[in-house]
Amino acid sequence: MKTRNTARLICQVSAAAALVLAGNAMADEAFSSDSKWMTGDWGGERTKLIEQGIDIKMDYVGEVGGNLHGGFNDDKTARYSDQFGLGAALDLQKLLGWDNTQAKIQLTNRNGENISNDRIGDPRAGTLSSSQEVYGRGHMVRLTQLWIQHQFFDNKLDVKAGYFGEGEDFNTFPCEFQNLAFCGSQVGNWATNIWYNWPVSQAAIRVKYNINDELYAQIGAYNQNPSQLEHGNGFKLSGSGTAGTVLPVELVWSPKVNSLPGEYRVGYYKSTAPADDVLEDANGQNAATTGQPYRVHDSKHGYWFVAQQQLTRHNGDASRGLNIAANATFHDKDTNFIDNYQSLMFVYKGPFDARPKDDVGIGFARIHVNDDVKKNAELVNASNGVSDYDNPVFSPIRETEYNYELNYGFHVTNWLTVRPNLQYITHPGGVDEVDNALVAGLKIQSVF
Repeated sequence: MKTRNTARLICQVSAAAALVLAGNAMADEAFSSDSKWMTGDWGGERTKLIEQGIDIKMDYVGEVGGNLHGGFNDDKTARYSDQFGLGAALDLQKLLGWDNTQAKIQLTNRNGENISNDRIGDPRAGTLSSSQEVYGRGHMVRLTQLWIQHQFFDNKLDVKAGYFGEGEDFNTFPCEFQNLAFCGSQVGNWATNIWYNWPVSQAAIRVKYNINDELYAQIGAYNQNPSQLEHGNGFKLSGSGTAGTVLPVELVWSPKVNSLPGEYRVGYYKSTAPADDVLEDANGQNAATTGQPYRVHDSKHGYWFVAQQQLTRHNGDASRGLNIAANATFHDKDTNFIDNYQSLMFVYKGPFDARPKDDVGIGFARIHVNDDVKKNAELVNASNGVSDYDNPVFSPIRETEYNYELNYGFHVTNWLTVRPNLQYITHPGGVDEVDNALVAGLKIQSVF
């Protein structure tokens, strides 16, 4: 509790300091709808800092989820979770004269609870996705980014090293939805216990080669250290607890289709850490039946595909129009809980002339549990002599969960977006016995 209060105090003090600076700015700067920042330009000092190579980053994301109908527990309530961010992007060419060199440091603090944990999913199985994507990785302050980046050979070669997560560069995807199945790097959501998404960082290096203006290839190496997930290890920089290395490789193509932007990613990852089989023991028999330890594999792997494409302009305005996006990931069936995932999203930016910066989105996602996981649960139940779902010892049988979201993003100001949404979850946790659930959500995004 003391750590949690300290983390919250750090973020509150940071926000208060920003507000004090804002108080010295011109009255029309702070809270101006045209400003990029809620606290304004600090009387021009913020712009001066950027010109000198220091871009201060302060932001906030808050998410509310309320169960309107269905789920494992239909006792109506709401849950709130949030994240504060504080950091700085540094142009080291301007600051130190180091050509083509950038650096960044970022701290994050998460708090709150998640409606998916105790209302939508059976606590014995949970849900596969989450109705509040910002929830997770502990109520604590974390060092999320600490890296330096340099470009060589007329920007053909780009090298980045330090502490950061895979989803920052590989399998990247925006977060314009509240449900986790439509937000951010999806490999990290389904590659069990190896690929750590924001806000967790790892010692890492990423090397990118720009083949031409539209195409680049990249490869990375990330320290796989489960101890960094533990509470209190948000600033851990040592290698103790290392289990292996995650090695992603990716090809990224960013064409213009009818002069409209698109991005297409295809990639592969391999983890060198030992990974337990989800079904068999060392002799190839069902471990749940034999009682022997599950077989240990020397690695696990998977691959992904991401496509994003703007399809139309709105009355000739390329900043408005219909965008489509698709995600798919596929994972090692011997070792991974989820073996495949797919999603499809449509976002229309600037749907109304009176609200040209608003957006409306709809998304569909399918998350499939490995058939061997299902078989293992059936064998566990048989070995325990239970077949009744309502028996506390029963291990729920999980198959496929479907997530849907409809949202509308109100661009209130240049620094504030409010996104009410409705989510529908079919078979939460992939468990057929759990009622389909309807969730009302509200996502608030602000830049201080």
